[in-house]
Amino acid sequence: MRKLKNSELERLTVDEFKKAGKFQVVIVLDNIRSQNNIGSAFRTGDAFRIESIYLCGITATPPHREIHKTALGAENTVDWKYFNTTMEAINHLKADGFKIIAVEQAAQSTQLQDFRPAISEKLALIFGNEVDGVEDSIMDVADYCVEIPQFGTKHSLNITVSLGIVIWQLASRSLNTFMI
Repeated sequence: MRKLKNSELERLTVDEFKKAGKFQVVIVLDNIRSQNNIGSAFRTGDAFRIESIYLCGITATPPHREIHKTALGAENTVDWKYFNTTMEAINHLKADGFKIIAVEQAAQSTQLQDFRPAISEKLALIFGNEVDGVEDSIMDVADYCVEIPQFGTKHSLNITVSLGIVIWQLASRSLNTFMI
């Protein structure tokens, strides 16, 4: 077996990426402290060609050296918007027909493997603060809450690990209809 060279990967150029169809998912970062986590969210968003990232509250915005360190330029390909509060972002998304999905450990949550949104649904995935999680006020207005099953002693996963798991799970169900 041989690793592929970057030149063999047939990746889109930035212009092609901007024009390409998008996976109808918006990542909403709810008061994320770590700029490395923000950069990683951009990189994952680019990998899955998501529609946009919404940065809310204390979440830093590009351009920023620490975001770029992990985004590796994805902050220039993935569309993003900033909102003063996560609720402002949620109201904007709901008005645009998005279903709001909190990714959180909660009573009445749906295990990720059991979550089956319609392929045509536009989804906004809310990822909460590294310490406090998704804001309670956002949990109150979410259409769904999905939880990643965990089996160890720790109570949570890093936000970027969670983000990758959730987006892959959703994208893997849509590969036949997604523009890959």
